[in-house]
Amino acid sequence: MAYILNIETATKNCSVALAKEGKIILCKEISEEGYSHAERLHVFIEECIQEAGISFQDLSAIAVSQGPGSYTGLRIGVSAAKGLCFALNIPLIAIDTLQALASQAKITEGLIVPMLDARRMEVYSAVFNSKFEKQREVLAEIITEKSFEEYNEILYFVGDCAEKCKSVLTKENFIFLEDAKYPSAKEMGIISYDKFKISDTVDVAYFEPYYLKDFMVTTPKKQ
Repeated sequence: MAYILNIETATKNCSVALAKEGKIILCKEISEEGYSHAERLHVFIEECIQEAGISFQDLSAIAVSQGPGSYTGLRIGVSAAKGLCFALNIPLIAIDTLQALASQAKITEGLIVPMLDARRMEVYSAVFNSKFEKQREVLAEIITEKSFEEYNEILYFVGDCAEKCKSVLTKENFIFLEDAKYPSAKEMGIISYDKFKISDTVDVAYFEPYYLKDFMVTTPKKQ
C-alpha cells in the first residue's frame, strides 16, 4: 500500500496532502498575504500523519513541488522533503509546480496556461493540453499584449496573475479561471503516484528546486 506525502510550498499556499495509491485522503493548507511556511509546514505534516492513523514509517515516498516559484518557499519545502527522505530512507519525487497548478482546470478542449506571479508584469508560465501534457516549456516572461497571440485555441489561464494580466491579455479566446489561484498538494497525488510506479525519482542528496530567474519579452513564432 503506497502512502505518499505531498508537499507544496512554491507560492503563498503552504499545502500538505497525504495520498494513498494516488487518492488524497487528507490535506492541510493555508494561503495568507505573508508566507507562513516555516511556521506551518511541519505542523501540517505531523497533523496529516496523525489524523490518518499511520506512522512516518508507513510512507513509501515524499513528493515535493520543484518550482518555479518563491525562492524561500521552495527552499523550505525541499529541505523538509529531503530531511524526511533521509530519515526514513525513502525516495524523493519532484513535481512540476505548473503542472500541478494546471491540473485544477478540468477542460475537454483548448489549452491551459498556468501562470505564477513574479513581480511587475513578470510571470512563470507554461502551456498544457486538456490531458495536462506540456505543450510549451516553462518560461520566465514579461506579459505584453502580444503574449500568446500565436494561439487560436481557447486558452484557460490559471494562477495568481489574473488581476494584473486581464487588462493586457484581452483576446476573445482568453479565459481566466480565477478560482484556480495557487498550486495545491491536492493536485499532486495522482502525479506523484504515477511517478512512483515507474520509479521516476530524484537524487535526494543533489536535488535542487527549479529556480527560473531570467525574464524575457517573447514574440510569437512566424507561421
